[in-house]
Amino acid sequence: MSADTHDCFVVEGKLALPYQYFAGKTGSRFLTSLRDDKRILGLRCERCRKVFVPPRETCQGCFEPIAGNWVEVAATGTVTGFTVVRYAEPHQPLAPPYVLALIKLDGADTALVHLVTGVSPEDVRTGMRVRAHWAAQPVATILAIDSFRPAEERS
Repeated sequence: MSADTHDCFVVEGKLALPYQYFAGKTGSRFLTSLRDDKRILGLRCERCRKVFVPPRETCQGCFEPIAGNWVEVAATGTVTGFTVVRYAEPHQPLAPPYVLALIKLDGADTALVHLVTGVSPEDVRTGMRVRAHWAAQPVATILAIDSFRPAEERS
């Protein structure tokens, strides 16, 4: 598909559009808790009793507002699904191949998406237990958790 550019002044090149994204009150509390306290917080719906991580302001089940019902969840969880990224694109967090997984943290009812490292992509599986590995330098993004790594099994 080509665009009709006969009435346009076309300049070839790249355009940088720097911007900042405001995470909002709920997202900001979640991110600053990761950065400052190395704690993972979720919000619990008082009606459904479901815990949402990452937190959201409205329950996806009953559509009730979730306000101020913060709970701490564990830094361990279970891989509920994953994909192996095998192609290179600018701005990727790691060189491919790497794993992006849905991780349901212990104490949460929803999963979050994050990197799984410390294991070859061929060995990642649904049901695998993982633990948060914190970033060396604190940042106010989800990358305050550097990645999730296989959890040591305890007997």
